[in-house]
Amino acid sequence: MSEETPISRRLKSVRHIIIVCSGKGGVGKSSVSTQLALSLHALSSRPRIGILDIDLTGPSIPRMLGLDGHGVHQSSDGWVPVYADAQQGSDPRLACMSVGFLLKKKSDSVVWRGPKKNAMIRQFLSDVRWGELDYLIIDTPPGTSDEHLSLLEHLAPVHSKLSAVIVTTPQAIALLDAIKCLSFTRAVKLPVLGLIENMSGYVCPCCGEISNMFSTKGGEEMARREGLTFLGALPVDTELVTLLDAAEPSSAGGPDEAIDIKAFDILKRYQETSSAKLFRSVADRVVAGIAHVEQGSAVAGV
Repeated sequence: MSEETPISRRLKSVRHIIIVCSGKGGVGKSSVSTQLALSLHALSSRPRIGILDIDLTGPSIPRMLGLDGHGVHQSSDGWVPVYADAQQGSDPRLACMSVGFLLKKKSDSVVWRGPKKNAMIRQFLSDVRWGELDYLIIDTPPGTSDEHLSLLEHLAPVHSKLSAVIVTTPQAIALLDAIKCLSFTRAVKLPVLGLIENMSGYVCPCCGEISNMFSTKGGEEMARREGLTFLGALPVDTELVTLLDAAEPSSAGGPDEAIDIKAFDILKRYQETSSAKLFRSVADRVVAGIAHVEQGSAVAGV
């Protein structure tokens, strides 16, 4: 049995940890992480979701969830995450943490060397009051960098809870980088739930027809060749882009109130997009994949 650490104690009540990764930047990994969190949040089982943004130099999760400008509060039991669904009642189920909440101005750059990044990731895992979660989604930087190695090193005591989702786009260069990402997961023995092909065509906002902008089915073919589950193809949806990249919330009624309204609105409006309908099957496959990994771990006696 692994030795208990501050991180393993903090994550004891987290059932599953999903690491979302990509071989290169610009493939929409953060939007996939956000959609996964929102789709799981909408399940009838009402799971508790956490989303941790460790893309320290390019944090975008707060923006996508409508939480820009929100600050993190300290409690006697550690940092309190920001809840995207705080207005849905007294029992919020979507917690978020990002370095974006710690910056004085969102335009401030994060210029840190490896040791400071490592310390920040450790603090996110050990000092945030996550509480009981069914799923903790971790949005990582592109590629396989110091952040990934630090993350897996810190999570070693809870390795049996870990799994990954790889995000790519159909272009050949993105697929080559996705294979490198897959190689990394295999080297560190991180179970992969499957592959998502993002930006797979373009949804016409007028008629809903999908047009292919790049080569087609590259992600599906890579998944077949590498023995991975193909979780789904997600076309570019202008409605989703507008929603996740919306303008700043109004300051009427005070900044915190405005931000909470914006976040609450995103949760509702996302379910009305065509992307949400497509992503439901992706979320179902992710949940099924986690159950399969969990069953395999039980059989192996992990």
